[in-house]
Parts: sequence; structure tokens; C-alpha cells
Amino acid sequence: MPVTVSAAVTRVLLAASLGLTAWVAPGCATSVTEPATSASADRAAAQTERYAEKCTATVWAPENVRIVAATHVSSSKTSGGDGVGGRSGYCKLEGVINQRTGFEGVGYGIGFMLSLPDAWSERILLQGGGGLNGSIPSPEDSVASGSRPALARGFAVVGHDSGHQGAVFDASFSHDQRAALDFAESSVRVVTETAKAMTARFYGKPIAYSYMAGCSTGGREAMLAAQRYPELFDGLIVGAPAMRTGFSNLALEAAAVAFNQAAPRDEEDLPIVAEAFPASDRALYISGLLSQCDLLDGLSDGVIENVMACRFDPGKLQCDGAKRDNCLSAAQVTALRRAFSAPRDASGRELYSAFPHDAGNSYDGPGIPGFIPTGRPGIFGPPSRALSMDLDARAAAVRSDAMQRLTDTNVWTNLNTFTGHGGKILFYHGVSDPWFSAYDTLDYWQRAEKANRQVWADTSRFYFVPGMGHCGGGDNTFDSFDLLSAVVAWVEDGKAPGSVIATRTHPTPAERPLCPYPSYPHYIGGDDSRAASYECRNPGT
Repeated sequence: MPVTVSAAVTRVLLAASLGLTAWVAPGCATSVTEPATSASADRAAAQTERYAEKCTATVWAPENVRIVAATHVSSSKTSGGDGVGGRSGYCKLEGVINQRTGFEGVGYGIGFMLSLPDAWSERILLQGGGGLNGSIPSPEDSVASGSRPALARGFAVVGHDSGHQGAVFDASFSHDQRAALDFAESSVRVVTETAKAMTARFYGKPIAYSYMAGCSTGGREAMLAAQRYPELFDGLIVGAPAMRTGFSNLALEAAAVAFNQAAPRDEEDLPIVAEAFPASDRALYISGLLSQCDLLDGLSDGVIENVMACRFDPGKLQCDGAKRDNCLSAAQVTALRRAFSAPRDASGRELYSAFPHDAGNSYDGPGIPGFIPTGRPGIFGPPSRALSMDLDARAAAVRSDAMQRLTDTNVWTNLNTFTGHGGKILFYHGVSDPWFSAYDTLDYWQRAEKANRQVWADTSRFYFVPGMGHCGGGDNTFDSFDLLSAVVAWVEDGKAPGSVIATRTHPTPAERPLCPYPSYPHYIGGDDSRAASYECRNPGT
């Protein structure tokens, strides 16, 4: 189909033609390429040599950009090993945008890395960040792109630190007004426009299509792009978005209080968190949950695919009388009901969504533990031992936080400028995410569907990922999948996505379709490790 260039890209190219200056990198060496074995290999080698020389000798950058390093990376180091048209190295540019001295003499600027493949597909992808950012993601990272990241597909890839350097949850940058604004929203636009201008000048041709992918904070940033900079991108991938962290953190605190109230106390009358739900009781919870919900997808395999049909009742696991090994105490059942329910203020208004009951909620492996406490440190360090909290006071504090209000992306649903130029946006969320509720992301998606009416069906899809924790991992989950190909096919070929194949390696290698909401994968017979043994059905059919 014909390649079209959006008005935003045209403006960027015009700016590039008027305001770019040359920069020469001192003392950089070009890479050594592999011997050519055919005419096409000869051409590829010549192209690599040309781009390697251009990368390390003459790179253009806007006047507000300082390039600090330029390196040509050989194809053998490119994740996936191949770009469009064959094996491909890339030019890695590291720089700072709007470098300055800020509040109390601290140095700031938006650090970025732009990776320009030798075999360019005329596409660019912005990587989302994580936590409070503060570091630049690797250009070879894979976010919802399966085993083949965007760089290996010939995308120019740019990542950034959102305007400050620091540990993932170091919030000290927020004291500087510009750094706070860069993190909250503006770095997405600034980095994208800068990277587009540099990419177009490097290759001497316009960018055909622009994409962004991110999970957690990166998912929030992708939502922000659709809401506040709707002309910037043609396609977006939003994973487990950190779209209202003040209230999601409130919900986690309320859940911790509920669990702590069921825990035995130590000599200081504080809860022993690890004993609220010891390993045997967590296993009992999972077995009870699976007995009620696993077969709703047609197969008993430890994966709850029919998410919306699961109506787990923890009361069915309660002991008659005193606590025993094969049942839960009344206090534990009460804790489960309160912790997974939506927290409410004194008027009864929901402050955050409920959390789904899912097979990964008792996860105790590497990384972030599951929603049910294990006693291990969680997202914010050692587990809370609080036995009460003032939900109304906590909610008032969240609402009065100016930076939080600017950062949040859960309210704005009018995307008609984004949809008007044919933009596409895919959402996904792990059902066992212990930090942000998959129901909360679904709630936003449904509100956006209502706001954008019939055009939403030609704009967006939502995918549950059963068993998956925060952005990946978990128990018995199919957490490797390629939504990047799906959004590219929708944007460029008009092919609307349906099911997407997801794979796992543990406990045994297998594949399973992810189905667009409201459908789910239902087992229809055959080898249960093959995606062809499932069909996407709507709940209740």
C-alpha cells in the first residue's frame, strides 16, 4: 500500500532541514563486517561500511542536542541477528537533549540512545521506561515483540531516561520543575521529535511509520502519547500501564492491612507477615481457585483463561471451626475478600479497581512476589506491617499531589485526533500482576470504547495474559508474545488483529493464543500444547 507521511513527520522533517548542525565524533573506529559471499551480501557489506563511516564521522543533531558517543555495533551483537534484508549492524548514538544546571545546582537533561540499523525498514520505535525512569533501556530489549525485538526487524529504536539519572524509584529529581515536567509528560514528545529528525537526516529519507511500545511506566507513556501528543505515532503498545500510581499504591496498602489483620502477632503485637498465608495455605488457595475456575476454559491445566467468568468464592475454603491444614481460617477468608476487593472511601466510592483472582497470585519465584504476601520484600522493599489506614486521608493526599495529577493517564479518553489519522493502540495486562490491577486497565479500555464509539473497534484491542505478573514472569504463564507484528500489520496493511500466539518455556514448552477481549482461548481438543487446539470464544457461549 502507498506510504503516507503524517503532518507531524512532515513538520519534523522541515525543522530538520532548517535547524540541524553537523557533529564529528573524535577517535571512533568503524566495525568489521563479515566476508561477502554473493552480490546481495556485497551490497549489504557496502551499505554497512557506508553507515559505519557515517555513524562515526558525520552525524547530524539539532542544536539543543549534545552527542556524547557514536559507535557502530556489528551485526553479530544485534539481538535476533538479523534486520530487514539480512544480518544488520547498527549505529548507536548516545546523547543529551537540553542539558542544563537545575535546582540546587544539579545537572539535568534528557539522556537518550538512538540506534539506527544498517538495514533500515523506514520505521522508528520509541521505547517506554520503567519505575521513575532515570536510566536508558537497551535498544535490544523486547517489549511485547516475542523473541525478535524491533531493532532486529530494522526499526530505528530510541530510548531515554525521561530527563534525569538515578535509581528506579529515586524521586529526588521531582524537586526540579523542568525535570518533573519532563518525567510526567514532555520527554515523550521532545525525544520523539528529536529522534525523528536525526533519523530522517541520517538516512536521507522520511520516516514512513512511527511506533511506541512500553510496559508499566512505559505503558503509561504510550497512553500519554495517544492522549496528549496524538499526531506523534501511528501505532502504540500499552502494557500494564502505571496510569494512576497514587491510587494503585493506596490499594496495595489497603490489601496489606487486610492480610496483616489475619496474621499472628509477635511479642510487640505486630503482624508476622510471612505467617498470614504460609506456603501450605497459599497452595490451598490456588487449588481451591483452580477447582472453581480452571475448567471454565474447557481444560484443567492450571491456567484460568476464561478470566471474566471466574467468580471465586474463598468462603468455600473456610474451616468449620478451628483452623486445620486442609482449610482456611475465618480471618484468612475475610482477608482474601477485603484485599482483592476495590478499596472504598467513607462514602462508599471506589478508589481503585478490584484485583483478579488468578493462578499466579501466590507466586514466590524470582522477581516481584505475587499479590498474596510471602513475607519477602516486594515492590517497595520490606513488607508493610500496618494494621490500619485512613483511606479518606490517603485519597485526599493523592488528589492534592500536583505531579501525580499531571502524570496520571486514567481519565482522558477522547482520542479522536489519534483515531482520526488511523492510529492503532493495543493493550495487554498480566492477570496476576501484583502491582496494577488488570481490571483497572480493562476499565480504562471500556471507557475509551464508550467515548470513541464505533471507531474504537477499528482502533484498539485488549488482551488478558493469564498467570503473568507485572510485565512478565509468573507461574505457568504464556508471557512471550508478539504484539508488535500485530500493530504493524494493522497500521500498514489494514489487517485487524485477532488472536496472537503466546509461548512459554516453563514448566514445559507450549503455546496458547491470546484472544482479544471479550473472547478467551477455549480448548477444543487435541494436543493442549499447541495453539491450534484452542479457539477464541466469548464468555457464556
